Amino acid sequence: MPKGDDSKVYIGRKKSMSYVMAAMVVLNDKPVTLLARGRSISRAVDVAEILINKFISGSSYGEIKIDTETITNTDGTNSNVSSIEIEILPPKR
Repeated sequence: MPKGDDSKVYIGRKKSMSYVMAAMVVLNDKPVTLLARGRSISRAVDVAEILINKFISGSSYGEIKIDTETITNTDGTNSNVSSIEIEILPPKR
């Protein structure tokens, strides 16, 4: 596994609190990156806000990247899928 992969949380269809708990485990030691695509982007933003405002006081946003990928469907047509990466920094000690 490449270095740094354990600090990423991929956001999908589970409830937001599942991802909050997963991110909190990582965030105790080092920054965590939330990654989401398509309809999961709003859930990633929710998870980030819950982490920063409710659970880990003093944590802050790091780098935020947005992107659009072109994906070829099974019928040969292309679709654009948006993605986001949200870095959350642990509290300064």
